[in-house]
Amino acid sequence: MKNIYILLFVFISSLQPVFAAETITNTTFANGVDVSWLTQMEAGGRKFYNAAGTQTECMALLKSIGMNSIRLRVWVNPTDGWCNAQDMLIKAIRANNLGMRIMIDFQYSDSWADPSNQTKPAAWSTLSFADLKTAVATHTTDVLNQLKVNNITPEWVQVGNETSNGMLWEDGKASTNMANYAALTNAGYNAVKAVFPTTKVVVHINNAYNISLFQWIFKGLKDNGGKWDVIGMSVYPPWYTTANDWANCNIATLATMNNMVSTYGCEVMVVECGMSWDSPAACKSFLTDLIAKTKSVSGGKGTGVFYWEPESYLNYSNYSLGAFDNSGKPTIALDAFKTQTETTSIIDSELKYGWNDTSKTIDFNYDVTDLKIINASGTSIIEYAYTKQIDLTTLQKGIYIIQATKKENNKSYTFKFIKN
Repeated sequence: MKNIYILLFVFISSLQPVFAAETITNTTFANGVDVSWLTQMEAGGRKFYNAAGTQTECMALLKSIGMNSIRLRVWVNPTDGWCNAQDMLIKAIRANNLGMRIMIDFQYSDSWADPSNQTKPAAWSTLSFADLKTAVATHTTDVLNQLKVNNITPEWVQVGNETSNGMLWEDGKASTNMANYAALTNAGYNAVKAVFPTTKVVVHINNAYNISLFQWIFKGLKDNGGKWDVIGMSVYPPWYTTANDWANCNIATLATMNNMVSTYGCEVMVVECGMSWDSPAACKSFLTDLIAKTKSVSGGKGTGVFYWEPESYLNYSNYSLGAFDNSGKPTIALDAFKTQTETTSIIDSELKYGWNDTSKTIDFNYDVTDLKIINASGTSIIEYAYTKQIDLTTLQKGIYIIQATKKENNKSYTFKFIKN
C-alpha cells in the first residue's frame, strides 16, 4: 500500500473557468471491506493470519493486501451490545489509526435492517412520525459526535441499509408512503451534514442488477425532495437470477450504475458484495471484473467497491460468503484489490507531478511558487516560497489540501490528498 492517495485535482486560473483536470482514477478508488463483526469475532477467540501464517491484527492485514477503506454498521440498541455506537467507535478508532477511510452504515434498528427487515428500534416503536424523524436525527447526531470528539471524520455515512422498500416500517415503507421514506432519509442526511458538512451521504439499495428497482426508489425519493450524495449498491451473485452467474450480474450492475449517473449525476459505489468463500478463484474473477466495471462508469463516478465481512471464516454466524479460509487466512479472492493500489502518479497536461515512493515526496516537473499545505481545519502548516518537491516524511496522517502556483505561467492549482 502506498502511503499517499491523491484524490482530486482542480486547475484554477484567474482568466479561465474552473474545470476538473485529468486524473488517474484508482488513486481515489475505495478498496473497501465491512468488518463489523470483527470485535465480536475477536471476543470469541477468532484470530487472523497472513499468508506466511503469522498472526496479524485483521484490519492491518486487510490494509496490507490492498484495502484502504473500512465500513462499519451501527444499530440503535442491540440486545447483545455488538455494533452499538460504542462498539462501532472502538473499530473506527482502530481503522482511523491505520489511516483508513471510513464509512458508517446506520441501520436504524436494533438488529438487521435489509429488504426483508426494517423494524423500528424498540425505543422508537410508539413514536409519532414527527418524533420518529427527530429520533433519526438525534441518534445520527449523537453517534457522529462520538466520532468527532475522537477526531474521526467519516468519508461516507449511510442513512439506512438496503432500503429498497424504505425503512422504519410501517411509517417509512416506500411502497405505501414514499414521502415518509424521503422525510426520514432527509432527517438522517441533514443530521450528517450538521456534524460533518463534507461527508458524503449514501442511500443504499440491494440487487444492483435490478435497474427497475433503482429507478423506482430514486425517482420516488427525488419526487419527494429526498437528498443523497452517493448511491450505494449491494452485488451478490449467489442471489442473481441465475445463481453465481457473476459475469451477467456485473453487466447488469454496470447498466444500473450508468443509468443512475446519467439520471442524477451522483457518484455510485458497491458498498456490499460477496461470493462463497470456497470458490476463491471465481470470487477473484468476479471482484476483478466488478472493480473494473465500477471504474469504467461514465464521468469517473464509480468510486469504490466494498466486500462484506470477508474476515468471516468457519461459517461464522452461519455466513459462508466471506473471503478467508478455514485457517483464518485471506483467500486469493481478495487479490483482486491488490492491483488497485499500484499507481503512484497523476499526470496533468498543465502541471506534471507524481508521488515518489522511494523518497516519500511529491515531485513536480515544473517550478512552483507560493506552495501551501493546509490541514483539515483550514490552517496552513507548511509553506514553500519556491520548490519542485514536497517532503512529506514528517507530515502526520490525515487529509490535506496543497495549493501551488506554476511559475512559468502564474496559474494556480489545488489538489487534495490523504497521508497514511
